Amino acid sequence: MILAMTTFTWVHVVLSLIGIFAGFIAAFGLLPRSGSTAGPRSFWQRQCLTSATGYFFPFHGVTPAQVVGAISLLALLVAVVARYGRQLKGAWRSIYVVAAMFALYLNVFVLIVQSFDKFPRRIPALQAFAPPHTNTPFLILQVAAFFAVIDTDHRCIEKVPHRLRHPLR
Repeated sequence: MILAMTTFTWVHVVLSLIGIFAGFIAAFGLLPRSGSTAGPRSFWQRQCLTSATGYFFPFHGVTPAQVVGAISLLALLVAVVARYGRQLKGAWRSIYVVAAMFALYLNVFVLIVQSFDKFPRRIPALQAFAPPHTNTPFLILQVAAFFAVIDTDHRCIEKVPHRLRHPLR
């Protein structure tokens, strides 16, 4: 196997990357003046698949990855309920944006953790560039990802009702 990953692991990683990409498209569609409503359903589907497939790895007790997956699934459930169950009425507009972007953040969070944890062990040339999770580059990336989500939430919340008047495709 390439980089000593199983086929199932590759499928899980590809689903994660597609979910992140779809999340960025969905976030762009929520921004003011973007003119797009593309991506939310594709994003939810990919994020759910990513979180669900994480539970099919060998079980050796509850892991942080499983906890993050459960939180992500709950956030996606809240976003779907806000969009379809409550039709973004009242506070549900803001809840929708925050829940969807939080689910995206969790996937990006895991990507950053895995990038610093797994890839350097499999690609020795990366070991010098990937210090432990407590070092500055790791923390800078995590803080930047967190504040990018907060900024996106802030920019999107007031525009959601105008962006999603039509059913999502």
